[in-house]
Amino acid sequence: MALWRVRATVDDRPGYLSVLTASLALRSVNILAVQVHTTEEGAVDDFLVDAPDALTEADLLAAVAKGRGRDAFVTRADPQGLADQPTRALALAGRLVHEPDALGEVLVALLDATEVRWRPGAAGDRPGFHGGRMTLTDPAGGALEVLRALPSFTPAEFARAQALVEVAASVQRRHRDQVALLLPDGAEVVLRPAAPDDLAAVAEFHSECSPASLRLRFPGGAPAEARLRRLLEPSGGLTLLAVAPGGAVVAMAGLLTEGDLGEFRILVADDWQRRGLGTALLKRLRAHAAKSGVEAVVTHTGAGNAGMLRTLRRVGAGPIERDGAMVTVTLRAAAHPATEESRATRG
Repeated sequence: MALWRVRATVDDRPGYLSVLTASLALRSVNILAVQVHTTEEGAVDDFLVDAPDALTEADLLAAVAKGRGRDAFVTRADPQGLADQPTRALALAGRLVHEPDALGEVLVALLDATEVRWRPGAAGDRPGFHGGRMTLTDPAGGALEVLRALPSFTPAEFARAQALVEVAASVQRRHRDQVALLLPDGAEVVLRPAAPDDLAAVAEFHSECSPASLRLRFPGGAPAEARLRRLLEPSGGLTLLAVAPGGAVVAMAGLLTEGDLGEFRILVADDWQRRGLGTALLKRLRAHAAKSGVEAVVTHTGAGNAGMLRTLRRVGAGPIERDGAMVTVTLRAAAHPATEESRATRG
């Protein structure tokens, strides 16, 4: 037996797929997988089949024609084709998470393309496809032209390719947003936006903070996993993480915005306090707030949180209002990143 890939278009009407499959079955062709792509010309049926060794490409084309199929495409397949398309696409997306620059290779593998060309962006380079040519926006700039001789691309294939482009764009944006920060004592950390897959590392970070530090950050008690998950994906604002060279999270800063007002909270691991890290995070949050059109940011902290109050005064805190054991501090949003940005190198 031999593996073949068979693609053909049939009228999108009840019973037409069964006529095609019956024609293949009469020739002892075993259908291992099938996908149906809806197009304006009809239903494009894509089969992975196991056929007797004696059958040739011409025999399979004749079987397709007998089964009312048209625009047939037949080619030998390899065992990798046994993985269904969703599984294949997920595996390729996983590769992009680690290698966003491999987008061209991933598109070739996903679409069985012959070539992916890059060209500078032009006004006419709108994403789309026609025949064996597909155009996609390159996240790094310009356009990607995906080519194959046969068969023609389908809407489903274009949607899958577009989804992988968006994965690559998201990963590249995350990489661009990373900043390597050199602290005054010579230690280096990476500041970057938080992501949902940081949940385990953030939970471990909170578990290693002292009860005293947690009480200053969370007067109502340490956050449960559900709250941590919401902190990683704020509906408005930004959450930043400071990551040590070994990969451990050593600080977390969050900004929530509503209208022209923002609220921030910062938690720094005990061993990393009083080293300038809180100040660096605060200044980045203020810069983000200014870019977002926020006029002022506030924070609520314990009146005994001397370290935080010292940091706030250092960056030019405005009014400080005390209510029992808690104080509310207001700062104007900064127009530009802080001075320590000049010592940071983009990652």
